[in-house]
Amino acid sequence: MLDAALIKECADPALKPAIVEQFVTSAGSADPLAVTVKSGGRLILIPKAASADEAMAIVRQYAGQAVVRVGLTQLPAGIGVKDPTDLNPDLVDACQNLRKGTAMFAKALRIVAKWYGNPTSKDVFPQIFEDAIYAWKTGEFEGVSVFQASDPGGDVTAASAPALDDDVAHRGNKGDSHPEQSDENLGAESAEMRIDLSRIGGK
Repeated sequence: MLDAALIKECADPALKPAIVEQFVTSAGSADPLAVTVKSGGRLILIPKAASADEAMAIVRQYAGQAVVRVGLTQLPAGIGVKDPTDLNPDLVDACQNLRKGTAMFAKALRIVAKWYGNPTSKDVFPQIFEDAIYAWKTGEFEGVSVFQASDPGGDVTAASAPALDDDVAHRGNKGDSHPEQSDENLGAESAEMRIDLSRIGGK
């Protein structure tokens, strides 16, 4: 559970506290010193950092050769950094990590919302949020690198974004299927197809 004071002081003001909390729960870590390293899609097992210096040593060791995520928001380390020694220890500072991470996630949300046509309906927001979490974890959305793309602007993440209710917040944990995979959304077209197929070779 993220400290409310930390969210208030450090998180990007474009995001409501409930969204910040859900973002960190879905894609981040409870440990400000957490470092995750992936290479070729595989997780590399690394010792748990006991101090900021240890965490930064791990980050510098792998940055540039593997995908390194760090801190509360699992911020991608090393984007646009030529030399790993230039990486800032701010990465493992809870407040700075939350500040940078939420600002980057807000941008990812705006990129996804723009792709959706910036809808204002609160019913669409959970899907935008889910896609933005996926984009955060993979670094891409519809072929766009969300961390390096320019920010399309807009305030989808502020006034127009409803607080995520519990149902949405835990949807990922319930194993519910995505709307596009559910039977009711298959539409009449495929139902007709089933009927047509059953008639093949009929009298």
